[in-house]
Formats: sequence, structure tokens, C-alpha cells
Amino acid sequence: MNQHLSDRVNNMATSATLAMAAKARELREAGKDIIGLSLGEPDFTVPDFVKAAAIKAIEDDYHSYTPVDGYGALKQAIITKFKRDNGLTYSPRQIVVSTGAKQTLANLAQVLLNEGDEVLLPAPYWVSYSDISKVAGGVPVEIETGIESDFKVTPQALEAAITPKTKMMIYSSPCNPSGSVYSEEELRALADVLVKYPNIIVISDEIYEHINFTGQGHASMAAFDDMYDRTVTVNGISKAYAMTGWRIGYMGGPEWIAKACTKMQGQVTSGANCIAQQATITALEASPSKIHYMVDAFRSRRALILDLLQEIPGMKTNEPEGAFYVFPDVSYYFGKTLKGMMINNASDFSLFLLEHAAVATVTGEAFGDPNCIRISYAASEADIKEALKRMKNALTT
Repeated sequence: MNQHLSDRVNNMATSATLAMAAKARELREAGKDIIGLSLGEPDFTVPDFVKAAAIKAIEDDYHSYTPVDGYGALKQAIITKFKRDNGLTYSPRQIVVSTGAKQTLANLAQVLLNEGDEVLLPAPYWVSYSDISKVAGGVPVEIETGIESDFKVTPQALEAAITPKTKMMIYSSPCNPSGSVYSEEELRALADVLVKYPNIIVISDEIYEHINFTGQGHASMAAFDDMYDRTVTVNGISKAYAMTGWRIGYMGGPEWIAKACTKMQGQVTSGANCIAQQATITALEASPSKIHYMVDAFRSRRALILDLLQEIPGMKTNEPEGAFYVFPDVSYYFGKTLKGMMINNASDFSLFLLEHAAVATVTGEAFGDPNCIRISYAASEADIKEALKRMKNALTT
């Protein structure tokens, strides 16, 4: 019956991360012991002080439709957060609250892109950037990086990718899937290229900002005076506060873009969940020190998984500086036959691990890098140890 579906949805790729998670669930339901290292979801519970705020919101009888662009009190909390953590000054008219950062990104693509507009995607990039751009009529343009450069794009590569059709650049720092973190100096070097092309809007996805191991703090593109009016800063509560299912994301940016996103959202979902918004006010008003225990745990897990990966032949890794992923180059295995299965690419390798090690990962092809796989360490140390043991056994015996 696909002939009755739109070309838009028929041409859209299924999210690789969600597809692997669904496959892992199916195998578990069939009785197989699968360790999931595919989803970008913290394994912590929501902080108690945030839960208490949600309970109070219910008791205070929050139940009505919310303003399309978010409660005024939440927008003020976001403004305070941007100033405190990023040195960015926004007014309420520059803030839009959405049902997750993914909706924020989709809104931006819909209101900024016309058919044929090019979107620069430093690779590797989050899986949905490409299809979000395509659905809006945009043409994704991948800018290759590599493990040798910690998967960071250079100013030279950025400028070489720009054409008269370039309308947007989307990047994340800390990066999903590589864990790379752009320093202020590195962002400034990219900004020095971008300022020469005033038609390019930059979308800076900063949802992992607090999961940063550099010791240098987080840097935002919009903090540069000459980029402020051309940068949209996207964030949310899912990663740092372990509030994935609460579905609250937000943006700060030029007022004309915020107004357009509100218009778009008003015809699609309207305002985000009332209880989640009230809880988010409490989360954002609290000191980031309240979630340092999660960051400390991720730092410890990063060290553990990197040590264990070194014990597996052919796993080429760098040290990610943020988020909770490692992105090893597994091209050593391409062209080899393992347990009767020919490994031609990262997708084959990821499927091999699922079938023969009972470990769910995600192919790097979905992130724009065909040589790598993404492994999430948002899991217990016990699960990480067992998963890497299984992987080593499957690849060496």
C-alpha cells in the first residue's frame, strides 16, 4: 500500500537509533539476553527535586493547554539559564519551548529552508539532522572529518563546502555521536569563515553541554557578537537531567526566527506538556552542580569503556571529550568473514555484534561516517563490562 503514502514519508529514512532499539526489544521479548548500548538515554532516574516540582504542578491543578511558545515563567528560567551557563542574553520573544529538542530542530528546518537549499552537516552528525533537512526540502551536504582530528571540522573544509545555495549549518557540541567538544578557539575559527557568508544560519545543538569532561567549560557559537544574530541555540532537558520522556526542548535565537517557529508549532502540536514545563522551570533554575553526580559517573564509564575497547583487536578509538558515546573506527574488520558472516561495512559489523555478541550498537553510516559504530555508555558499569566481554569473545574466538 506504499503507493498511497506520500513521497515524503516513503523517501524518509527510519531513525537508526530507534530502529536498533526496537530490534533489541524484539529479541529480548523473544527471550534473548540483549545488552543495549544503542540509545542515547541516561540510565539515571529523574532528580528528586524535579519530581517534586511535577507532583506540585499536578496538585496545583495545571492541566490546561499551554501557550504555543511556552509558559512565561519557563521562558524566564530559560533566559536565566542561557545567561548563567552560556553568557547569552535573550528576551522572552526570542525563546520557543517545544516538545523535545527534535521538534525544535524540525521547526527550524521547516521555517528556514526552501526547496534546494543546502544544509552543511559536519560528519559525523546526529542521525535526524539529514532527514529533518530533507523533509523541509533541504539538501544535506556532509563535511567529512576523521578520528585523527577528533571528528572536528576544520575551517578549510567548512569553507570548501559552502556554495551559493548554502542556507544553514547544523552541528552539535558536545557531539552526538562522537563526543567531540569544540573549544571557544575552534568555534571562533569556524565563525571567521561563516561571517563572510551572511545568508548562512547556524543551528547549534547544545543538548549535551553539561556532560563535558574538558575542564574548559562549554562554548557557544552565539556568544560571538558577529554570530549572535545568525545563530540559533538549541537545548533541552533530556540528557543532563535524565528527563528523556518528559519531552521538553527549547531554542534561543533571532526574534524573527522564534516568531516563525511559534507559527509553525501552532499548526502542528501547539504548546508542550504543562506538567513537564513546570518541572523544567525547577530543573533549569537549580545549579548545574546538582547533576554533577551523573557527569562524574559518565566520566568513570568513559574511562572503563575506553580501556576495555583497547583489548579488542582492530578497534581504533580516540578519547571523546563529552556526551556519553564512543565512536570507534571498525574498518579493520571490513572484508573479513566472522562466524560465517561477511563484514562489508559498519552496518554489517553492528548487526554482527547484535547477532553474535547480543550487544546492540548503532552503525556509523546513519551518522554520516561509514567506518565507525556508535557505542553508548549510558549504562551501568556491570553492563558495560559484560557487553565488552561479549564483543571481545565474538570478535576473537
